[in-house]
Amino acid sequence: MTTGAIAEGAGHARYTFRVRLSKTARRGLEAEWGRCRWIWNECVARSKKAHDEGEKVGPAALDRMLTEARRVTPWLAVGSSVPQQQLVRDFGKSRTKALKDIKDRVPQHRRAGMPRWKKKRDARLTLNYTRRGFRLKDGRLHLAGGIVVRVVWSRELPADPSSVRVYQDSTGAWYASFVVPAPVEPLRETGRVMGVDWGVKVTATTTSDAHDLPHPQYGKTAAHKLARYQRMMARRKPKRGQAASNGYRAAKAQTAKLHKKVARQRQDTARKSAKAVVRDHDTLAVEDFRPKFLARTTMARKAADAGVGAAKTALLEMARKHGRIVHLVHPAHTTMDCAQCGARTKHALPLSERTYACTACGAISPRDKNSARVMLVRAGLNPAGVEGVRPSGAPPRMAA
Repeated sequence: MTTGAIAEGAGHARYTFRVRLSKTARRGLEAEWGRCRWIWNECVARSKKAHDEGEKVGPAALDRMLTEARRVTPWLAVGSSVPQQQLVRDFGKSRTKALKDIKDRVPQHRRAGMPRWKKKRDARLTLNYTRRGFRLKDGRLHLAGGIVVRVVWSRELPADPSSVRVYQDSTGAWYASFVVPAPVEPLRETGRVMGVDWGVKVTATTTSDAHDLPHPQYGKTAAHKLARYQRMMARRKPKRGQAASNGYRAAKAQTAKLHKKVARQRQDTARKSAKAVVRDHDTLAVEDFRPKFLARTTMARKAADAGVGAAKTALLEMARKHGRIVHLVHPAHTTMDCAQCGARTKHALPLSERTYACTACGAISPRDKNSARVMLVRAGLNPAGVEGVRPSGAPPRMAA
């Protein structure tokens, strides 16, 4: 069965650009972040106190707290109210999500944590501005409070942005991320469908051999350098209560830079693969796989290096952008069902067994290929559509 389908239609997308900061702009952003960080920590303190006393802290109470704090504290009133209000809303969403997970008895490893203190040394700057808190003029980003930053425009925005997030990543680089309406860009019809099964040995196994995504092993390639930088950090780690040395900070920066490079490599590969899949197929049946649980297994490192999460996200975003239809299929028993006759094995197959042999109809096929075809069957698609035949019951579609 399918857990959901992503149909055609307009949505929103993020366009992220590097920004260049003057000393004045940097000081302004850091001062703004200092005020927002104080408000966040005040929300955490109020929330803990209310929890101990058995009271509830809703969005209205947090808004009143912010209004009162700005009234009695001139230091807060100097800053813009827009990022402060957005921070309070983000706190409320995080707290609500955590309480809901506790109420629903979500397992601890999948549960959203309660909001924690933001320490000056550890928390990275992140400021969110709604439409009334920023404007674009002469290629520059003007933020509330008189802060002006220069954006490195690597491409044009498709529409006027509704919000922007200015942040600093783990490598110390600054970015501006705009949220804009994303119109659909239809592609030419192909009449093909495809099933996608996620894995560890191969990141994505599909019903089309030409579109399989092999394990990139970017993390394995960078492991030698990463181990070197981590040893440098371990040797220079400061004692508790002492400030970190310049050598420790340099090693930490190199570690963060290497992690960022690997993440970008995975993202780039995932986007290129998703583009090829979406260009050649009209409808996709994708396993709704949640790779988080693999972090608790012996395959954790290899599973993380496979980048299943990045590949799945890229595929869904690319399908939405180009108006393709995606069916998310529940992953339960997909490795036990036969794609030919629908029979199910009595026992789960061990990971070492890579060939699926059906005892009912005698069909033999690679395990992951069989699972990919099971995705099509569960999504109600005709596997014959893999060969270019329109799925039964599919409505006619206009070519781009």
